Amino acid sequence: MLDHPLYKRRPDVWARHDPRELPRNHRPPCIYHLAARDETQPAGQGDLARDQQVALVEAALFAADEPLSTRRLSAVTGIPSIDEVNRAVRRLHGLYERGGSAFQVEELAGGYQLLSRKEFHPWLVRLRQCSTELRLSPAARETLTIVAYRQPTMRAEIETIRGVQCGDILRVLMEKGMIRIAGRHPSLGRPVLYGTTKKFLQFFGLKSLEDLPEVKRL
Repeated sequence: MLDHPLYKRRPDVWARHDPRELPRNHRPPCIYHLAARDETQPAGQGDLARDQQVALVEAALFAADEPLSTRRLSAVTGIPSIDEVNRAVRRLHGLYERGGSAFQVEELAGGYQLLSRKEFHPWLVRLRQCSTELRLSPAARETLTIVAYRQPTMRAEIETIRGVQCGDILRVLMEKGMIRIAGRHPSLGRPVLYGTTKKFLQFFGLKSLEDLPEVKRL
């Protein structure tokens, strides 16, 4: 290789050569094939082929560990139109449905997330013998329920309903990212108001607070 005329002329830019000047027994690097690909063509063939936008959305959802809003997907993938992002999401959802995939696109907490289907949970749980799932005590679940249904709500109101002090529990729920300070009440002392977070919606599989079960059903 050191005797090759290209190396003798420009040894400092050997890695940035023109593929036309390569020796005949060398194949052009893969980057040239990728750059030459027509981005308007589907990334595959057949009914389940993805076009470039669908493939980009699929890659973003696969890499994300939380739901991505359409605006976030647009920024990450470079797809300029929100309508085009929604089209790509719907297309991807349909491909998973028709292909009998183990995955599905779920709308959660104001965004979209790529998740495995519920029927596969009994097998997938074996991969996590040491579970890192969020665990809440009965008192924490009760307090969280009150916050979810009565938000924005004050600590005094929560304690009136529960009949016990709940300052420590509220602090734990905030540390776990399930509730947040949603403002202050205009009454004397301007006490803090609590509300739930996007993580709360994600954890319980809700699109929005409107999807909370009705109190009568509970």
